Amino acid sequence: MDKLDLKGKWNEMKGKIKQEYADWTDDDLKYEEGQDEELLGRLQQKLGKAREEVVDWLKGLG
Repeated sequence: MDKLDLKGKWNEMKGKIKQEYADWTDDDLKYEEGQDEELLGRLQQKLGKAREEVVDWLKGLG
């Protein structure tokens, strides 16, 4: 799998996610450089989807 390129684009992507999922908190969407796997795990739990589905979804937002 390609490594997600979240650095630099995350704030824009986070805004799009918040528009779609208004009940998600900043903690749900917290991203720190080098913590991609942690973020993906939280998003998997929130969405109830497999890791690859979450990655594809994020790539579609970027």
